[in-house]
Amino acid sequence: MGNVIHKGTPTTTPTTVPVVVAPAASSSNPPVIQNVQITSTPAPKKVSHFTKEQLKKMSLKDLVPAGVITGDDVRKVFKFAHEHGFAIPAFNCTSTSTVNAALEAGRDAKSPVIIQFSQGGSAYFAGKGLSNSHQEASVLGAVSGAHYVRSVAKAYGIPVIVHSDHCAKKLLEWFDGMLLADEEYFKVHGEPLFSSHMLDLSEEPKGENIEICLKYLERLAPINCLLEMEIGVTGGEEDGVSNEDVDNAALYTQPEDIWEIYEAFSKVN
Repeated sequence: MGNVIHKGTPTTTPTTVPVVVAPAASSSNPPVIQNVQITSTPAPKKVSHFTKEQLKKMSLKDLVPAGVITGDDVRKVFKFAHEHGFAIPAFNCTSTSTVNAALEAGRDAKSPVIIQFSQGGSAYFAGKGLSNSHQEASVLGAVSGAHYVRSVAKAYGIPVIVHSDHCAKKLLEWFDGMLLADEEYFKVHGEPLFSSHMLDLSEEPKGENIEICLKYLERLAPINCLLEMEIGVTGGEEDGVSNEDVDNAALYTQPEDIWEIYEAFSKVN
């Protein structure tokens, strides 16, 4: 099965659906991890071997190393956060200074953090004087940012997840560039450069959304890089997409949509 992170308003899904359901920012519910397949390289310990009581007595240092984590270690951190009832903050960074500030905050709070790069923030990281007509500045900035995070994260003594934020269909050249960097990094190091990526194709028809995400998942799964996708709509306005007048019922993830995703993505080994 593939690795899927689904972001949206929480709902009840079948217990066999292999997704990480991350509630929207307005929700008070913690992330729910359901039946995620473990396929990564060996790790120090497996969360599934411990009871809830044992997990609550552990620290993250017992489970994962400090620095950038990928694959199975990311899932361990998600489960640890769920069992301990806390959220993991995600910071959109645009420079080495903002990366450092986020890492310092995580260190002082003794919390894992997610360092993420948006398409615009990535271009800013590379320099506003560069052309971005084919997302080349955004690719360069995101890849440079990920390498920078890897070079300093371990010194802060906390687990760090490196993620790319919303990528719409019109920005897929940016996604392609980052994925190529992941594949090249994997050839040398046995893990992707980034921990995970997000595709936000919520503006597209559901069938096309699933089809495109599946195509990328088939490349991400072999290198054990997680995929976050957006299904349905989110309330309010985000990244220039407004759903302020949408029917309230449409804000909730539909179980049939999740089942359709599961049936498509479970074909990926």
